[in-house]
Amino acid sequence: MARYAYDRLSAQDVSFLVSESDSSPMHVGALAVLEAGALRSAEGGIDIARYRGAVESVLHWIPRYRQKLAWTPVDRWPVWIDDRHFDLGYHVRHLSLPRPGTLEQLRELSSRLLARPLDRSRPLWEIWVIEGLAGGEQFALLNKIHHCMIDGAAGTDLSQILLSPSANPEIPEPVPYLPRPEPGQLELLGDAVRRRAAQPYRALKAAVDWLGEAGEDRIGDLGRRASALGELASWSLQPISETPINGELSPYRHFDWLTMPLDDVRELRRVLECTVNDIVLATVAGALRRYLFRRRVDPASLDFRISAPVNVRKEENRNSMGNHVSSWILPMPLGEVDPLKQLETISARTSDLKRSGSALGIETVMAAAEWLPADVIARGVGLAQRSVNMIVTNVPGPQFPLYSVGGRLLGMYPAVPLLPGGGLGIALFSYEGKLCWGFNADAELVPDLPAFVDDLRSSFEELRSATVTRFMERRTAPPELEPPQRKEADAPSVIPLREAPNAASA
Repeated sequence: MARYAYDRLSAQDVSFLVSESDSSPMHVGALAVLEAGALRSAEGGIDIARYRGAVESVLHWIPRYRQKLAWTPVDRWPVWIDDRHFDLGYHVRHLSLPRPGTLEQLRELSSRLLARPLDRSRPLWEIWVIEGLAGGEQFALLNKIHHCMIDGAAGTDLSQILLSPSANPEIPEPVPYLPRPEPGQLELLGDAVRRRAAQPYRALKAAVDWLGEAGEDRIGDLGRRASALGELASWSLQPISETPINGELSPYRHFDWLTMPLDDVRELRRVLECTVNDIVLATVAGALRRYLFRRRVDPASLDFRISAPVNVRKEENRNSMGNHVSSWILPMPLGEVDPLKQLETISARTSDLKRSGSALGIETVMAAAEWLPADVIARGVGLAQRSVNMIVTNVPGPQFPLYSVGGRLLGMYPAVPLLPGGGLGIALFSYEGKLCWGFNADAELVPDLPAFVDDLRSSFEELRSATVTRFMERRTAPPELEPPQRKEADAPSVIPLREAPNAASA
């Protein structure tokens, strides 16, 4: 008989488990809208058996999808074990919108489903197949997966397993599932004791290995990590401003989405010499300024900070699940009226964060947390989460079409879990020439989410309009204001709107 087996969660994975509560479920999600294609049944619905067969055929590539949580005795550290009673029908569920199957009905249903926590006694994921869109020509997939299993980069990889770059609707035969034996409590306890006893040796070996590599590089790295930790500590000690969108979370959620042409954003990036993420953050800043002003708050009086996740996944962790992510803490220039000046402030700050290695702060904390008990990690997570007002995460996706059993993916709108005390979270996913925005909001702190989505659309148009105005002013400047050494034949087809020697390109 095969020996029992399990996988230990990393400290960062554990942090998402311990920060969860009934009013703060910590699953990530995505709403995908697809053509029905070969999945459309004779009655005009979705052939759920065929779709479940498609999911089952790729589950051998996603072992976590057939594993559940267990906890070691005494120190209560979570581990993954194979679920011997795995039931695919529980995880792939089927719903239909009432006729006429509008997008507003889809928003309401998605909001309710995203508000429900996942069942911790089972593998921590669900896919809801929602039929009835566009007269049966389209359907939606609402995917929920706990953050302890996945980060943004792993989510992109996962989407290309559950979906396919091929329009071929054929479904391969599934690989048989043979679960490994579950460890008993005594076995888990014995392994935990041995691991605890070996900790001093492993810590010493890790330090020797680290110091044994290139000395000067290590000294510089140590300095950067110390600086990043100091910056992280200073943010934690400074209280964030109170705003209408921050406070005690309710168990209710509103979910909404927005699609922008990715080329529109890239065009601004090229002209303004910044990154796509800078454009995104400046658009969010403009929307927050509009929204909070309407909620009777003076934006200029706020110290409003966002958390912007940063991928720190190493080559050896590619194509694996789990979390390998750090975060920037970024003050938003909400007091600035000019959208171009907002962008310049944000771009300068993100460039500084890249140069200084600010993301090393949380990465270092998570590495140290591997040696700490789970309850200590929980207290540390609570302290860190009080240093930001909201989260904005931007994940690049494939720029080629994906399919599900031959049905083309039209758009995918991500949902990021809300930080405790933060009533709004924004996530973006770029796909096939589109920038897909997903907005997850507490229904009581942000009762008018569609108004914020309109503010964000208006903020982007305002930024684009200001860019065009600045560009035209430069183009029509008197000849004496042009650099005298430049000849007309050498002039670029697009004149940069500002000097940004430190701005990075996306």
